[in-house]
Amino acid sequence: ASFLLLCFRSPLLTPLILGLLLQAALTQLSPITQPNFVLLLADDLGIGDVGCYGNDTIRTPNIDRLAKEGVKLTQHLAAASLCTPSRAAFLTGRYPIRSGMDAINTYRVIFWNAGSGGLPPNETTFAKILQQQGYSTGLIGKWHQGVNCESRNDHCHHPLNHGFDYFYGMPFTLISDCQPTETPEMDRAFRRKLWLSTQMIGLATLTAVLGRLIGLIPVPWRTLTCLAAFSFLFFISWYSSYGFVRHWNCIMMRNHGITEQPMVTDRTTSLILRESISFIERNKHKPFLLFLSFLHSHTPLLTTEKFLGRSRHGLYGDNVEEMDWMVGQVLDALDKEGLKDTTLVYFASDHGGWLERQEGGRQLGGWNGIYRGGKGMGGWEGGIRVPGILRWPGVLPAGKVIDEPTSLMDIYPTVVQLAGGAVPQDRVIDGRDLLPLLRGAARSEHEFLFHYCGVHLHAVRWHQKDTGAVWKAHYVTPIFSPPGAGACYGKGICPCFGEGVTHHDPPLLFELSQDPSEAKPLSADTEPLFDSVIRRIGRAIEEHGRTLTPVPEQLSVSNVVWKPWLQPCCGTFPFCWCDKEGDN
Repeated sequence: ASFLLLCFRSPLLTPLILGLLLQAALTQLSPITQPNFVLLLADDLGIGDVGCYGNDTIRTPNIDRLAKEGVKLTQHLAAASLCTPSRAAFLTGRYPIRSGMDAINTYRVIFWNAGSGGLPPNETTFAKILQQQGYSTGLIGKWHQGVNCESRNDHCHHPLNHGFDYFYGMPFTLISDCQPTETPEMDRAFRRKLWLSTQMIGLATLTAVLGRLIGLIPVPWRTLTCLAAFSFLFFISWYSSYGFVRHWNCIMMRNHGITEQPMVTDRTTSLILRESISFIERNKHKPFLLFLSFLHSHTPLLTTEKFLGRSRHGLYGDNVEEMDWMVGQVLDALDKEGLKDTTLVYFASDHGGWLERQEGGRQLGGWNGIYRGGKGMGGWEGGIRVPGILRWPGVLPAGKVIDEPTSLMDIYPTVVQLAGGAVPQDRVIDGRDLLPLLRGAARSEHEFLFHYCGVHLHAVRWHQKDTGAVWKAHYVTPIFSPPGAGACYGKGICPCFGEGVTHHDPPLLFELSQDPSEAKPLSADTEPLFDSVIRRIGRAIEEHGRTLTPVPEQLSVSNVVWKPWLQPCCGTFPFCWCDKEGDN
């Protein structure tokens, strides 16, 4: 003891000893360098479908275990209420309007594997940065960000061109057309418009040819040839929307190669789970990123036999419970390989549940709990508020609940910085690093969040940090059909503009910490701060608008339409068929 006392009295040794003690303390607090990442993203799952978010009739013990062992976010928000734009924002950390992945028209998602639109090659995903940091990066499951640009094999939008070393899954999205026994799901209105366009162009071509033959219309043969080509293209697009959707959209790929065309849905779940666990096992000795993008719980709700009839909510509940089991299998694989403490696991949904998805009295879409609206609605909470859970034992506190505004876009800077990378400085990144908030910071770094429906700004959220209030102003809302129904049952999905929406001036204002269900709009008569809040949000919209720059529209009609020369094909086009996963 005397020796220690003498040491501390020494002017030379005291700073050295204190420095060593401080370094040891900081070492205990510092996170593991280059952790593994397992990102689990459900498809169309409502926040009200999960046990730890209040559902007591659908069993989700493995997702609930993640929340018990990690941090649960109760105000976690998608950047869009549909698959393609929401996932583009998740991958890039940017509002989809910045990359051209939000639609100016009614075609708000990628419709065909053979469309030319998709996530632009000049966008930098978190996978690309982690790849540069030495990570093995894999995507298993759904992509829905496009495939080709100009030729069948250029793969400009493909996952392997966006930072993933390995891809197994659907380049498109699961739709009911993939299941031969189900009613086709591909946009019926889109099919009708294609047929109308085909008839109009065909009639114009026929009129021009007849006029040329009898000498009434001096149309050059070159023009007639172009018209005929357009007529044929539109006819093939219309015909394929009936006869070839399953063969051309419902395919499975491994890297650039097609393994199933069409996919064999009976074994899809087992193959995706097998590939996910195999990826973990192959890469357990080096840092890895696994993005498991579930096909669950999108229609046609592919569910294996052992889960059918197990839930109290029909096929949809069965499907959610099977997905939860898959989550458990992935967590068990991490435990088996001794990776639990060195892996950050994240679970979320790409947007809210699809309220309008019904068939024969069956509810095939999800439930969004107390929140108003659902999938396709850009502003209402039910379309954008989703589960958000992060687990990292020893680094993140267990059982913590955070009721601060966060975004799926926040995963981008969070994983990039934890991996030792740097977010791009040549573009706007809208996501914010979650780690300070997860580890104890009082407030989210988001002050304003902008809620788009296509390219149309429907609502804005203001997190007033000095008071903790969360104001939300709705400038545009969909008109529900039938009136008061809470969704657009007459349309199948709510529109973003036109006669199907209502413009509000002054906007509808809610204080979400007091009224999370958005049931009682405030007014200047009931809220003394109404005018000042609206003015402040208005200035924020102007500031946000100045950060937007024009980019090519990836979901324009010309990019969305089916193009035969871009169709991924296993075999000789148009007779595309193969099964490389089967016994033969």
